[in-house]
Amino acid sequence: MRHKKLITQLGCFVLLGMLDGCATTAKDPQDPLEGWNRGVQTFNDKLDDYAMKPIAKGYQWITPSFVDRGVSNFFSNINDIGVTINDLLQFKIEQTGMDGSRFIVNTIAGVAGFIDVAAMIDLPKHNEDFDQTMGVWGVPTGPYLVLPFFGPSSPRGVGGLVGDAAMNPISYLDSGVISGGLFGLNAVDLRADNLTSEKIATEAAVDRYAFFKSAYFQHREYLIHDGNMPEGADYLEIEDDFNEDNLAPIKPY
Repeated sequence: MRHKKLITQLGCFVLLGMLDGCATTAKDPQDPLEGWNRGVQTFNDKLDDYAMKPIAKGYQWITPSFVDRGVSNFFSNINDIGVTINDLLQFKIEQTGMDGSRFIVNTIAGVAGFIDVAAMIDLPKHNEDFDQTMGVWGVPTGPYLVLPFFGPSSPRGVGGLVGDAAMNPISYLDSGVISGGLFGLNAVDLRADNLTSEKIATEAAVDRYAFFKSAYFQHREYLIHDGNMPEGADYLEIEDDFNEDNLAPIKPY
């Protein structure tokens, strides 16, 4: 009965949020779907409050720190496959070799990636995804789009999610039970790791929706330019460990 009550309350919050969002007139040309986006953000926030955040706190409480770190390393190592492919697609040849070497070293010497041996021998972790690759190719971002479950995105970001899923070997494990479980574990692990930084960002924002939208676009541009922003670019100063992973309650890879 309690679960049914929670589901009913969540549904009410979703409907109220979407109705309130639809009543909002979009003023930002980069955000023509502001009404929809605000409604979906309300849904994601309530999903986070009722499900993801409590689960993440429980996971953090029962999981020893070395196990938590090992799980994070394992998924980071799998992510290096996609990073290496995107390096190559962006013609970053030297970085391709470094990230490919990271994956090989951590898979063999790091026990399937649970230990980040590559970091011990000065092979740094890079952040590349298919959204960045399309940006380097000249594909425009498109308008702001908040996705149910996934959070802040854009039309190009949706294509990036599809491309990244295609590069992730977990997607091909089975009909969905094992892969779904692993993606779920990764989402909970990410949420647990971002509990503190998400709280800082939320408390610092006057308008939480506007802050997250600005942070998303600016961080995407920062990544596409590898941190070398064009002179005169208006870039928001945010915490070093704050990125779009902190903006979504669920991110499967």
